[in-house]
Amino acid sequence: MTRHLEVGERVVRTEALRGGITAEMRRLTVGRRDGGTRDLVLRSFVEPFYLEHAEESLHREAGALSVLAGTGVAAPELVAVDPTAVHCEYPSLLMTRLAGRAVLEDEGLEARIHLLARQLVAIHALRPAERPREYVSLTTADTAVTPKGADAAVWDAAIDVIRKPAPPYEGRFLHRDFQPGNVLFDVPSSGPAGARITGVVDWAATSWGPADLDVAHCSAILALLHGPAWGLRFPEAYEQAGGALAAEASERLYWQVRDGLACSEEVQQVAQTWREAGRTELTTRLVEERLDAYVTALMDPGRPPRECGEPHR
Repeated sequence: MTRHLEVGERVVRTEALRGGITAEMRRLTVGRRDGGTRDLVLRSFVEPFYLEHAEESLHREAGALSVLAGTGVAAPELVAVDPTAVHCEYPSLLMTRLAGRAVLEDEGLEARIHLLARQLVAIHALRPAERPREYVSLTTADTAVTPKGADAAVWDAAIDVIRKPAPPYEGRFLHRDFQPGNVLFDVPSSGPAGARITGVVDWAATSWGPADLDVAHCSAILALLHGPAWGLRFPEAYEQAGGALAAEASERLYWQVRDGLACSEEVQQVAQTWREAGRTELTTRLVEERLDAYVTALMDPGRPPRECGEPHR
């Protein structure tokens, strides 16, 4: 990738970045001829499971970053892409580094919920000349995993929801992994309550599909990371920000349940990632309990979400 640097530039330092699940992320500090520096980010697919789809994923992300350039959505700028590892050890993408950091703590979440909602509305408003691929479902009725101790009847009913055909929808430009870990904030010294969004990263799953699906994914992650009540609040925040969701409650439920069940297959992985990022209290068991409480609340919207650790009633 050094051939894509400007004349007289060279990489003077590398730093592994935390938080990536599907790919390894490295921060490259580039020294300039004038003595200054600039930062780039190298995204590389290393694990055998993800290498299988690396070429397609990197082409998709490179295309998305090209589409996003010049829009009102802050995203990294594409520098270079090597989807088949011709020049790099692994399939990789080089991009500019955005300022800010992902904010995963609970403090200031009330304000960030609305910032996240407004940002997602802006993403869904994009109308690229060439649509990305159609969305891909991340789970099926046969692969969903019922958490230990969950009410089997409730989960069976939830799984039955996604056995039905997907509802009709009006397509939108989707991030497809929009959630707090992929949104960067500038956090003032006063704390997360005054944070503002500086950009959105990880566009490898960009696709075309219902706005409900992006909203459902962010809702599910909020439920696991901060508690079920926060996941249930996000759709309302999205609509307040000007977003439009499916008109029928049954259609909304389909997308909400589908993405909630998708989380059931990777609870251990996401819990470990959050613990490594500083949320050490988020054990796999606690995240499973939050997922169970969230799915139960979706299936019984008239009942307040159960606090984790409480017995089923």
